Amino acid sequence: MYPATPRVLVVDDDAVIRQLVVVNLELEGFEVHTAVDGVDCLEMVREIAPQVITLDIMMPRMNGWDVAARLREEPDTAAIKMIMLTARAQEADVKRGMRVGVDYYLTKPFDPDELIGVVQRLAAGQPV
Repeated sequence: MYPATPRVLVVDDDAVIRQLVVVNLELEGFEVHTAVDGVDCLEMVREIAPQVITLDIMMPRMNGWDVAARLREEPDTAAIKMIMLTARAQEADVKRGMRVGVDYYLTKPFDPDELIGVVQRLAAGQPV
C-alpha cells in the first residue's frame, strides 16, 4: 500500500540538479529524499521505500546503470518505478536504459513539467 503522499528518491551527484528536481517535486506535494550517488541510493531505498526514483547515470562509486540493474534484481525493489534523468542522450543509452528496466528516460536539460507529469503518473501506477 502506498502512502498518501508519494515518496520520491532523487539520485544525482550534481547538487544543483538535485535541488532543482527536489524543489519542483516538493511544490507538487511529493515527499522527496536525495542521494548523492549509486551506493547512497541503494542504502536510502531500504530506509525510505520510495515509489519513484530519478536516477542519473554518470555518478561516482556506482553508476545509474548498475543501480537500476541491482534494483530490478532484488524482489523487494524490483517494482520501484525508475526515471533515468541524464545528460546521456544517445540512442544506445536510451536502449540500454530500457534493457536494464527503467520506466522512463529523460535527458538533461529537461522540462520540469514533463518530469513532474511522469513522476505523477508513475507514482499513481499509470503508464507513461
